[in-house]
Amino acid sequence: MLDKAPNKKLSDLLDQFGAALAANDIEKAVDSFQEDCYWRDLVTFTWNIKTMEGRDQVRDMLKSQLSKTKPSHFAIAKGEDATESGGLIDGWISFETEVARGFGHVRLKDGKIWTLLTTMVELKGHEEPAGFARPMGAKHGSGKNRPTWKEEREKEAAELGFKTQPYTVIIGGGQGGIALGARLRQLGVPTIIIEKNERAGDSWRKRYKSLCLHDPVWYDHLPYVDFPKNWPVFSPKDKIGDWLEMYTKVMELNYWSSTEARSASYDDKTKEWTVVVHRDGKDITLKPKQLVLATGQSGKANVPKFKGMETFKGDQHHSSKHPGPDAYAGKIAVVVGSNNSAHDIAAALWEAGVDVTMVQRSTTHIVKSDTLMEIGLGSLYSEQAVQNGMTTAKADLVFASLPYKILHEFQIPAYAEMKKRDAKFYTGLEKAGFMLDWGDDDSGLFMKYLRRGSGYYIDVGASDLIIDGSIKLKSGVDVTEIKEHSVLLSDGSELPADVIVYATGYGSMNGWAADLISRDVADKVGKCWGLGSNTTKDPGPWEGELRNMWKPTQQEALWFHGGNLHQSRHYSQFLSLQLKARQAGLPTPVYGLQKVHHKG
Repeated sequence: MLDKAPNKKLSDLLDQFGAALAANDIEKAVDSFQEDCYWRDLVTFTWNIKTMEGRDQVRDMLKSQLSKTKPSHFAIAKGEDATESGGLIDGWISFETEVARGFGHVRLKDGKIWTLLTTMVELKGHEEPAGFARPMGAKHGSGKNRPTWKEEREKEAAELGFKTQPYTVIIGGGQGGIALGARLRQLGVPTIIIEKNERAGDSWRKRYKSLCLHDPVWYDHLPYVDFPKNWPVFSPKDKIGDWLEMYTKVMELNYWSSTEARSASYDDKTKEWTVVVHRDGKDITLKPKQLVLATGQSGKANVPKFKGMETFKGDQHHSSKHPGPDAYAGKIAVVVGSNNSAHDIAAALWEAGVDVTMVQRSTTHIVKSDTLMEIGLGSLYSEQAVQNGMTTAKADLVFASLPYKILHEFQIPAYAEMKKRDAKFYTGLEKAGFMLDWGDDDSGLFMKYLRRGSGYYIDVGASDLIIDGSIKLKSGVDVTEIKEHSVLLSDGSELPADVIVYATGYGSMNGWAADLISRDVADKVGKCWGLGSNTTKDPGPWEGELRNMWKPTQQEALWFHGGNLHQSRHYSQFLSLQLKARQAGLPTPVYGLQKVHHKG
């Protein structure tokens, strides 16, 4: 009987909470929460991606949304059992709203809700055709002149964008655009993906040749189709490119490659975009209702402007344009920056026989790949996690269930353990003059990624080359001038150079909106990414969620979709449901639309 106690405690709480919501008794519902509570909602209640922090914010949201949402059927999810450990009860829950079915996670402390995650799974009447509802495919019976599947696909592809208009246009055909396109396809939302490269996957193929994913395979699955069981843990860029190309074909995406988006404008009266793209030597005008910029959180290159750049006689380029090391054997290279790309490129140059110096302008967080995989991701995204019964979908939700406000508290001890385990490694880096940090509050890599999207390297070997001097290092300096054959630094030293690589990171995604739509619209939606944590490169005020990502923006019908493969997979579910609801004409009352505090 004791093993059932957590289930009974959670069931009682859910019954009480559900009854209060059904009775529209907001105060009683709020009383189900701890004072220091967190309710993270992915679309179900707020039609937004929003975290309510504390009872007052929970109360305000329910006052606005409860009568519109009409939630019901709160229960422990089928096949799940609550668990109790360290004074916390946690469990998986299911529920419904008037228009959707939901799934979530809850943690109880002292019998009340401490953290609550509510996520939209599907819209009633607009479910994906899967399981018992999967399409037949074959057309049994007989009839004259029936089109084949191939003929139907060819007809759709020929007419969409010409005879018929897409409901959604996605600008950017990397992993983000492809994952979202696949979700929308399953929901029956006519969509065209615009990609300037010749083939799906080229955004990976065209990067420097040594590039591999730094995230493990279990973290990187796309929706619907997992990587095979024998897929490498860390995927080489060309292998990922081929997978994306295959996926685009088998998921039947309307993917316009070799197509450049020229301009976009929104008509407030017709509630329609005019998007001009250039394809096959001519301009084509598309008229979607929704526009998604899936141009990548790391897509808008930050190209620095240093005095004298125009006089340099060698080769200089941003890391995103780096062709690889082959042409530079026997030459002298300077890599400006100390992030992932800087290390990868410097190591590959050294391997190719290039004399390479890294210029480190500010501190960098380094974590060894093996250590990160074991301590940072092992419980959720690893072969052992799979053997323990952890699915990718459930791992995503466990991660999503930790509110950003307190996520760093869970990260700090993990990174303290990494620092202790690899103490000799870090001593070696410091002796070489490398400037290390662990984030502003010692919370490590993932918080840095969320807060600023920069300032770290997952070590796969380059750090040892810095420790032993194979990659030369100039740290704590900045570039003051580029000369014809050298780089002048702020300490007065001068580095000879045949090639300069600017591994200087990327700007905010709203920069793409400025290029495609207008600066006014870019400023209207404001900066993308960052939590408002008041840490380095992430100015406040506190947002509680990533700015502008996967949710409504201040520009009607404009959306941003980006991030790593994990985020592209996970959040494409919630963005696709928001778009489908609008296409279906369902009411989508958005609560807590973010204010703009930073323009870019």
